[in-house]
Amino acid sequence: MVTATALEAQLLELAGSVPDPELPVLTLRELGVLRAVRVEGGDTVEVDLTPTYTGCPAIEAMALDIEQVLHAHGMSEVTVRTVLAPAWSTDDITPEGRRKLQEFGIAPPRVRDESGPVPLALGPTRTLAAAPDPATSLDPVRCPHCGSAETELLSRFSSTACKALRRCLACREPFDHFKEL
Repeated sequence: MVTATALEAQLLELAGSVPDPELPVLTLRELGVLRAVRVEGGDTVEVDLTPTYTGCPAIEAMALDIEQVLHAHGMSEVTVRTVLAPAWSTDDITPEGRRKLQEFGIAPPRVRDESGPVPLALGPTRTLAAAPDPATSLDPVRCPHCGSAETELLSRFSSTACKALRRCLACREPFDHFKEL
């Protein structure tokens, strides 16, 4: 394994501080999509970026924003590569990112006990208070406004493809839920 230089660590920090274009409350580091930064020569840098899903329309905006930040830091040539393996997972969102989603009014993805594919169960849209989903063993989706576990799915897709639209049955507020991937 190659150890990052001080410059690479600094550039990784700069690129990681770029806000996500669809969820500007999160940085690319907090979202977990920034994979690596490699300096090739004095002012040439290559950045590896993994989209949240194949075909994500925000990847182009992310790349442009990273290029702009690194050019402003003196890098004359910046190449942002889209890297699909390993695939991004909601497990890659940092604890700070999850906290920010919650504060922003978006239910963060639930934490899974094991790695591997996320099971998909088609069935009732309501979740019961304090009861894990029997199909997935995941805790219920909690309302980011009042914390209630009694929520219902309104639409499997919301403002972006990686979020679902839910409603709290306690406070009646609608909210986005960042789906587990």
